[in-house]
Amino acid sequence: MFVSFFPQPRLFFTSVVAWAAFAMAVWYLGGEQAGAFFGLAPAAADTPPIIGISVFWSKPFLWFYVYYAAAVAIFYAFWSFYAPNRWQVWSILGSALVLFVTYFQVQVNVAINNWYGPFWDMVQGAMARTAPITLEQYYTGFATFAGLAFVGMGVSVLTAFFVSHYIFRWRMAMNDYYVDHWPKLRHIEGASQRVQEDTMRFSTIMEGLGVNFIDSIMTLIAFLPVLLRLSANITELPVFGHVPNALVVAAIFWSIFGTLSIALAGFKLPGLQFRNQRVEAAYRKELVFGEDHADRAQPPTLRELFSNVRKNYFRMYFHYVYFNIVRYTYGQANGIFSFFIMGPSIVAGKITLGLMNQIAFAFSQVTASFQYLVNSWSTIVELLSVYKRLRAFEATIHGSELPAIDERFIKGEDVATDHY
Repeated sequence: MFVSFFPQPRLFFTSVVAWAAFAMAVWYLGGEQAGAFFGLAPAAADTPPIIGISVFWSKPFLWFYVYYAAAVAIFYAFWSFYAPNRWQVWSILGSALVLFVTYFQVQVNVAINNWYGPFWDMVQGAMARTAPITLEQYYTGFATFAGLAFVGMGVSVLTAFFVSHYIFRWRMAMNDYYVDHWPKLRHIEGASQRVQEDTMRFSTIMEGLGVNFIDSIMTLIAFLPVLLRLSANITELPVFGHVPNALVVAAIFWSIFGTLSIALAGFKLPGLQFRNQRVEAAYRKELVFGEDHADRAQPPTLRELFSNVRKNYFRMYFHYVYFNIVRYTYGQANGIFSFFIMGPSIVAGKITLGLMNQIAFAFSQVTASFQYLVNSWSTIVELLSVYKRLRAFEATIHGSELPAIDERFIKGEDVATDHY
């Protein structure tokens, strides 16, 4: 799954983490200020944020673009020399581009959050008649938002187009790798399905799951400082009273609570999804044999195989009931949780309408990032089941021992009664 696309995957991903950590350390320990030597100095600490799309070609942003491109170029040059790979343009430069555009989209959200404050404070002043505004000022504020929104939408469309091609190249790499080893793989149960369907499903799932994971990390990096700054306006929480950095503490607590709840509720689902593919494959395989052999796919055999399918589906439906109860209950509560913790400050009149909207948006961004597992659990379950099937291919290619369930299938043993 990975060795077909990335050069020496374990070493490669370790080097990615190490190089990223080094580049970030250099950036925060002086690299950001180094832009001043090229006329791209960072903004002063007390400078108010730029409102509107011009922020994306401001000097600090331009210097970051240059710095990021240089870091990627050095990393790509090293791997091109150390371990040349047929897919290195897509696996290295393509991955770097996905990281960058994801970062850029997060910065669009940060820019929108910066717009919330002054715009909604202006609306509050107009409604309270404490700071009258003109209709032109009102619509100019919307025009600023529209500019940011159009930039975000444009980048999202182009990103989706590129990521689709990136993921399909990954599928091509897997397909070529498995086809090259087909003589070893053809005896594995459902080998044709794994090469054609499972590689397709793996790449499709990774398209959404991988990008969302990167987006969650980037969002945390961008919005945690914002939430930390906004915490100065929220001095106490319901029930607990005064808590330092209240918004950050509340976001972490709420996200951990949701993640653990969803993980515990969905603990059995990966095994059930995997077994579901197995019993479906066994039923389909017998039907295929029945097309060419009169003594195969007899009614008693088909009834028994389909009974296994029915049992597994019904068991899976049962476990999804309480999983969905937990997931949907948490999802509904999550929508109002930020307003709940702002209650004491709103009642005391300590925050404005603009600040309230900024806090609500930043809080939702941070909690959504922390809740990656919550939001993606169903997809992760499907990915794990596909991974387990493709792992048997990896074991066969390298002469390793097959997973126990594959051994039982080869021996013709029933897996319908297995417990997960």
